[in-house]
Amino acid sequence: MNASHRRPVPLNKAYRLLNHGPTVLVSAAHGGRRNIMAAAWAMPLDFDPPKVAVVLDKSTWTRVLLEGAGSFALQVPTRAQLDLTEALGNSSGREIVERDGHDKFAAYGLQTFAGVAADAPLLEGCAAWLECRLLPEPPIQQRYDLFLGEVIAAQADARVFADGRWNFAGHDELRTLHHVAGGHFIVDGEAVDARPLAPVLRTSNGGTSA
Repeated sequence: MNASHRRPVPLNKAYRLLNHGPTVLVSAAHGGRRNIMAAAWAMPLDFDPPKVAVVLDKSTWTRVLLEGAGSFALQVPTRAQLDLTEALGNSSGREIVERDGHDKFAAYGLQTFAGVAADAPLLEGCAAWLECRLLPEPPIQQRYDLFLGEVIAAQADARVFADGRWNFAGHDELRTLHHVAGGHFIVDGEAVDARPLAPVLRTSNGGTSA
């Protein structure tokens, strides 16, 4: 993606980047090491300041780097990155380094750019990026593998996210992904807006009234 399509997202609108439940890519860097992985279980938690939650298994190297750095990034991959997303979710960064001497970014030829508020590398070509400060909660991290973060910077591809809304019309390859299981994903479809619906109240004589 051309960098000219990236636009800052106001922090009070950052939750909307995740509110539709997309699969995310989690990246972190610490001690001269970096890694990136896919995570299907991530969600917004608050508006102001914006907070997020993501589940990271104890076996993941990204988790180790995240805890060491005290920061991480969530990026929202696109339909064009489907195969890459699956690969990043099914490969071990630690094993790649031990076996080949380079990380996932080199192994998959990933292009990154620097964020504005955290050290985590940001992957080119995604639809959105959220840089986060870790909110340490050791009991839930250990018991539930659940990590909380405060969003301190956010960006999105203005072709599909503008004025606080997603709109993928005309940009099918930028549609976001929803992982189901076993390499099966659903992509976002048509955007629809609800209309006001007046309640129908039941009266004492059995009739109805608006």
